[in-house]
Amino acid sequence: MRRPALSATGLAVVLALSLAACGGGGDEPAASEPSATGDAAFPRTVEHAMGSTEIPARPERVVVLDTGELDAVLSLGVTPVGAVTTGASDEFLGYLAEDAADVEPVGTVPEPDLEAIAALEPDLILSNRTRHEAIYEQLSRIAPTVFAEHVGVVWKENLLLDAEALGLEEEAAAALEEYESDAAALGEELGDPAGTTVSAMRFVDGTIRVYTAESFIGTVLADIGLDQLQLPPGQYPTFAELSAEEVSRVEADVVLYSSFGPADESGEAGVVAGPLWPRLPAVAEGRAHAVDDDIFYSGVGLRAATLQLEELRALLG
Repeated sequence: MRRPALSATGLAVVLALSLAACGGGGDEPAASEPSATGDAAFPRTVEHAMGSTEIPARPERVVVLDTGELDAVLSLGVTPVGAVTTGASDEFLGYLAEDAADVEPVGTVPEPDLEAIAALEPDLILSNRTRHEAIYEQLSRIAPTVFAEHVGVVWKENLLLDAEALGLEEEAAAALEEYESDAAALGEELGDPAGTTVSAMRFVDGTIRVYTAESFIGTVLADIGLDQLQLPPGQYPTFAELSAEEVSRVEADVVLYSSFGPADESGEAGVVAGPLWPRLPAVAEGRAHAVDDDIFYSGVGLRAATLQLEELRALLG
């Protein structure tokens, strides 16, 4: 699996955030050390997708139940005590794995383990309504619980919500400003980003998903100023779904593709070895790029977006 390393720019973002909010480590990872000002902001009431939640003190034992929330808290320098995996793997997403090495797995995104969550004695649980509306009441009986409304395209708003629950609003705002400045700079480096159309595609269980502007990767491409191939979405607004025989419809100046799971199971291997793939102009001209699925499609959040900028700078520059 392809995993680009953090560049100096990306590392600077992480280091700056870490200095602003140092995470705990060892057997019991904890939230960032509070400042006197930050402590004074608690208790606080946070309005969110499921209503309002009172958080009595700065959280020190945080559990996160989706990839976006894990990305968000780590981006803010907070190491949670527990987190879920995707279900496609028993491990955390590759680009988060090092910083999540001491985090206790508590089930998967589709099936969080409520007993394991309770055993960690969290003082804050973060997730979203899209994934876990059905178990919100159970979670809220374990600890104060804050839910975002949606996932993906609203990742910036979700980061700010998580930051509010953690008392780290200023850090989140500064990090987003730095990311957006870097995205705009990449667009300037490319000269005329709007003149380049990108097809963001992913092989999943024998089908091809072509992501729309309403997806996470769509927001990153838009922040750079790139054009994006738009196909009519299907059941979900975030992607159109094509069969292997329809691969010619993904034609664009640049193709970014990956697999959810092994390539021989996702359908990628068969399509790439088939007769239609080489006929795509982007493939024939070396503008079709295999990218890390964890970063471009499974991951959602500031770190994933920052790593996408680094990879796209290398691929498109």
